[in-house]
Amino acid sequence: MLAYMNRESFELTLETGYTWFWSRSRQELWNKGATSGHFQKVIDIYADCDDDTILITVEQNGAACHTGSHSCFFKKIK
Repeated sequence: MLAYMNRESFELTLETGYTWFWSRSRQELWNKGATSGHFQKVIDIYADCDDDTILITVEQNGAACHTGSHSCFFKKIK
């Protein structure tokens, strides 16, 4: 999945070992899985070469996507 983080959500992710994100539409923090039970346990965190994007590998419990899919990236284009 793709989601946004701010400093506070990133720090909560580091502290708790589970993903936290920043909802730009609701203007609030959200812990992935808090309402659905589909938590993401952090395995690794990588930064890109510019240190402006991160990739978090997780152990996904249940669906990551709002469609109910394990991943949001399931539509093959080519």
